[in-house]
Amino acid sequence: MEEVRIYYDREGNTLTVWFGDPSEEAVCEETGDEVILMKNKEGKVIGFEKLNFSSSSADRIRLAFETASL
Repeated sequence: MEEVRIYYDREGNTLTVWFGDPSEEAVCEETGDEVILMKNKEGKVIGFEKLNFSSSSADRIRLAFETASL
């Protein structure tokens, strides 16, 4: 089973999502929409970070996932 890791930094207002191994990060690319893509050596996206993310809820962030077959 694949694993998704989600980190919310309340002080830094960032939401970081990893769907690959963070230790494989080789390069980061900013998209211009306050989103940074983390990629491995092959250029495959293994995670992303949303800058200036804030939650109106003090304790919980609701997340929904959708999978697609390739």
